[in-house]
Amino acid sequence: MKILKLLTILAMISLIYGCSKDEKENQTAADLIINHNCTNLGSIPDEWITKAKKDLHIAYEHTSHGSQLTTGMSGLSKWKGSKYAWNDGGSGGALDLDDYGITGGTDLGNPNFTAWETSTRTYLNNSANIDVNVVMWSWCGEVSSASEANITTYLNLMTGLENDFPDVKFIYMTGHLDGTGLTGNLHLRNEQIRNFCRTDKKILFDFSDIECYNPDGIYFGDKKPNDACEYDSDNNGSPDSNWATQWQNSHTQGVDWYDCSSAHSQPLNANQKAYAAWWLWARLAGWDGN
Repeated sequence: MKILKLLTILAMISLIYGCSKDEKENQTAADLIINHNCTNLGSIPDEWITKAKKDLHIAYEHTSHGSQLTTGMSGLSKWKGSKYAWNDGGSGGALDLDDYGITGGTDLGNPNFTAWETSTRTYLNNSANIDVNVVMWSWCGEVSSASEANITTYLNLMTGLENDFPDVKFIYMTGHLDGTGLTGNLHLRNEQIRNFCRTDKKILFDFSDIECYNPDGIYFGDKKPNDACEYDSDNNGSPDSNWATQWQNSHTQGVDWYDCSSAHSQPLNANQKAYAAWWLWARLAGWDGN
């Protein structure tokens, strides 16, 4: 009887702290996957926010969709103060984040699926960037049309960088939602990235998973959501609702959420990305996530 009770408790814990519905199976690297479960900003101890700002030197390259993360971080700093401040160089005790510093504004699929890797090597081999210990690139819309081979190329190039720059943490990323749902190519390719990261225990910022859930944990991934947070509520094939604006309208701005720029989307989406980003920075600084 005691064993049965223990198994029941463990099952409940798994439901509460497990990965997204896209990640029900093979969760061996769940603690390295930053997703909708990592958006509770208040859960991050202050000491690990401070240590992240002290220890991390981040290079982040992206185009418009990827900017949701940094515009969300900027809005968070304006809302909550210097605790969440960031700038290029880390002056004034802020987090050191070189935004657009690698190429000045390209992404993992622009102009092809390999150019980003050459740019990263050039950047890291520059003596001016010798302190950089975290590199993250985002996608734009390329995952939607990517082939399995394209994503394999991405994963192999990332592994090569990890092998050649062992002192740098490389952050994998999924592509943003596009409204094609759980049977679309985007989902299949994102699952390819997730499975690779789970199996090899990589560090993944699951961009699209964050777009599948509102802050209350309600799941919209089975309703063909897109990057604007629109979804098909009645399953008639057309988006007719927006989970982000619905949540914003039922909560208080400046208390429950904050206004900020969010390319192609709603402020709440960038809020969630910013919270998840700080969760990532704290984990990289040594926080165990508990």
